[in-house]
Amino acid sequence: MSENDGMDDWAAAMAEQAEAEADDGVKVAELDELSDDAPITQEEKKKLDTILDIPVTISMEVGRSKISIRNLLQLNQGSVVELDRVAGEPLDVLVNGTLIAHGEVVVVNDKFGIRLTDVISQIERIKKLR
Repeated sequence: MSENDGMDDWAAAMAEQAEAEADDGVKVAELDELSDDAPITQEEKKKLDTILDIPVTISMEVGRSKISIRNLLQLNQGSVVELDRVAGEPLDVLVNGTLIAHGEVVVVNDKFGIRLTDVISQIERIKKLR
C-alpha cells in the first residue's frame, strides 16, 4: 500500500462521515485554529482581562470508591477505603469538574503539590463535551 492509497482511504472515510452527518441534519462546527503567533489586540486583551479574575475550583483526584452508608458510618480513624486506582497511577486534575490534566504528587516546602505530567488538549476536552 503506498502513501497515496492511505490518503485516499482517509479522504473516502471523511467523505463518508460528511455524507452521514448531512443525512442526519447534523452540521460540523468550523473552528479557528489556535496559534501562539498572532499578536493580541487591545480589544482582545480587554476581553481576556475580564475573565482572568473569574474564580474556578481546581481539584486533584487520587481515586474513587463507592461504599454503602452503613460502611460509611462505620469509618473511624485508621480505617482504609480502597480506591479504584493502582498505586503510582497519575492523579486527575479537574477544573470545575472537567478533566484537564494528569499529574503526580510532589512535596514543596512541606506542602503537597502536583506536577502536571500530561495536559489534555483543548480538542480532547471539546470531544468529551459531546
